[in-house]
Amino acid sequence: MGKQAKEMIVQGLDVVNLSQGEPDFSTPDNISLKAVAAISHHETDSYTTTSGLTELKQAVVSRVQLDYQTTINPDQVVVTTGAKLALFTLMQTLVDPGDLVVTPAPFWVSYSEQVKLAGGTLAVVQPTNLECKLTIKSLETLDQKPKLVILNTPNNPSGSVYTKDELAALIKWTEGNGVYLILDEIYGKLVYGDTKFHSGLELMPIAGSRVIIINGVSKSYAMTGWRIGWAIADEEITAAMNKLLGHLTSNPTVAAQYAAIEALTGPQTSVELMRQAFERRLNLIYDGITKINNLSVPFKPQGAFYLFFKVDPEFMQGHNYEDTNQVSMALLNEEMLAIPAGEGFGMPGYLRLSYAKSAADLTEALKRLEHFFND
Repeated sequence: MGKQAKEMIVQGLDVVNLSQGEPDFSTPDNISLKAVAAISHHETDSYTTTSGLTELKQAVVSRVQLDYQTTINPDQVVVTTGAKLALFTLMQTLVDPGDLVVTPAPFWVSYSEQVKLAGGTLAVVQPTNLECKLTIKSLETLDQKPKLVILNTPNNPSGSVYTKDELAALIKWTEGNGVYLILDEIYGKLVYGDTKFHSGLELMPIAGSRVIIINGVSKSYAMTGWRIGWAIADEEITAAMNKLLGHLTSNPTVAAQYAAIEALTGPQTSVELMRQAFERRLNLIYDGITKINNLSVPFKPQGAFYLFFKVDPEFMQGHNYEDTNQVSMALLNEEMLAIPAGEGFGMPGYLRLSYAKSAADLTEALKRLEHFFND
């Protein structure tokens, strides 16, 4: 669907593309100018250490202290070419052929492929609650103890956010059972309403633990193209990651590293302004979707910038759609609206919409959805 949507846009067709998890804001000027200055001063001409510039790792350390009142050290930080590479490297480092990895549905599409590439088996836990959260009860019913559990909070695509108590219980379970826990916190600064985001860094010292934090600058700072992410973990884990990364990328792009330093240490006003804009868009799209026939939203998202909504099975049956992949393609071909199907996120019967677009695009998308589903 995504490939066809891009081809249609190139052809000049009026496609409203809500398929990508990418802010429509420009990277703040102070961040871009920092990279330009680094290039002008020839600070980007040479390799850095595999794990990233010392200044950038210290910026991560300082941001963790400011945001979560938690102390870590630079050797517990590995900077990578995007958070996706941090996750890939962790799978290659921690997962052996035959190992079981667990994540709840719905999940980000790359988790499953990265586990496969490491030779592991992904067990997808189907939700037993409206907010699609993993529970201790679900973990205790597994036939096999997992090597690794992956949690994304705030979640892509559902928008759920784990509470402090929920997170603490899962950390206690994984630590008590000798299971690694990856907490993908890339959307941590994008929460709405009365929701408060809690990082695993607040709840468990990293040193000596099996908890691993994934984060980056892509979503909160509108820097998806800069490709800078990081992992925070015990030094034994980060050392193993660095050995592999030395043969993959040598180091992240240096100009992007300098930009990330400015993102983390410079003014944070832009982050809050973007968060407020995403919240306004969430309210717009949520209110609109809930009024459209044959669609339902299990709960109002608390974070990230996606809406994951269910298509009425009777509508699908009445229109001879076998699955939501077919619904997604019909929306693209008939309404020129690009929205991916839930199958890729481990939950057939749903569609995922990104509201990281302008209010005008979202309003037009609602019109096209209403035309399609109110048929």
